[in-house]
Amino acid sequence: MLIDSHCHLQDKKFGFDIDPVVRRATDAGVTAMVVVGYDMPSSRRAVEIADSYDHVYAAIGVHPHDAKTLRPAHIDELGRLADSAKVVAIGEIGLDLFRNLSPLEEQDRAFHEQLDLAQNLRLPVVIHARDADNETYAVLDDYASRARWSPDRPLGVMHCYAGDLPLALRYIDLGFVLSIAGPVTYPTSERTRPVAKGIPLRWLAVETDAPYLPPQQIRGKRNEPANVREVAQCIAELRGDTFADVSDQTATTAARLFGLGDIGKPAAERTAEAR
Repeated sequence: MLIDSHCHLQDKKFGFDIDPVVRRATDAGVTAMVVVGYDMPSSRRAVEIADSYDHVYAAIGVHPHDAKTLRPAHIDELGRLADSAKVVAIGEIGLDLFRNLSPLEEQDRAFHEQLDLAQNLRLPVVIHARDADNETYAVLDDYASRARWSPDRPLGVMHCYAGDLPLALRYIDLGFVLSIAGPVTYPTSERTRPVAKGIPLRWLAVETDAPYLPPQQIRGKRNEPANVREVAQCIAELRGDTFADVSDQTATTAARLFGLGDIGKPAAERTAEAR
C-alpha cells in the first residue's frame, strides 16, 4: 500500500500524459494520489483531475510565491471548489523566504486567510515552508491552539519537510504530519535522513512532489507518482524496517490525514474487517 501525498499532475510537464502516469502509479501499488494546487488555475485543474479518477484527490490553495495575487474573491472560489468530495485539503500554503516572489507581508496575509478557510471548512492544510522555519512554526503554533478539532485527525502536513529533527518533533506535538520526498535518497541529504529515521512512523507520510524532486536514480528526469516507492524503500532501509511496514503505515497516516477512510489499509486488513 502506498499513497503519494503530494504531486502536481496538472503541471505542464505532464501535458496529455496523465492517463499513463496514473496507470503506472497504480501498477506500482499506489492506491491514492493527492494533486496539490499552487494558484487558482492549478487548483481548479487539480479538482478536474481528481474528478476524473477514483483514487485521485485534490488540495486547493495559493502558494506563497503567488500570495500577492490572492484576493477575497479567490478565497470565496476556493470555498466553492471545496464543495467537491474529492477536495481533501487546503494547500499548498505557507511561507517562502528563499525566493521572496511575494513580499513577506503578502505571504503572511495569504497564509492566515487560507488557514482561516481551512479551519472553517474543517480541512487539513498542506504547508510549504522554505527558509522560514521559525516564522512558519510561530504561525502554526497559534493556529494549532485554536483549530484542533480531533485528536485522531492531524491538522495538516509539512510538505517535503526539510527542517531538522527537533523541529519535526515540535510539529508533531502541534498535530502535523511530516512528509518526506525524493531528497531523502540523495547522498547529501544530511537533515532529512535523521527525520526519516527519528520520528514515529505514524506521523510520517511520503510524497513525490512530481514532476519535481526525482529520487537519486532518476535525477534529471521527470518525476511521477510511481516513484514514491523509491522514497518508501529508502526510508525503510534507513529505519531498519520492512518496505511493507513503511508503505502500509505511511499510507494509513496519509489516509488519516486526508480523511480517506480505509483506503490506506492493506487489502487483507480491509477484508478481515468486512467479515
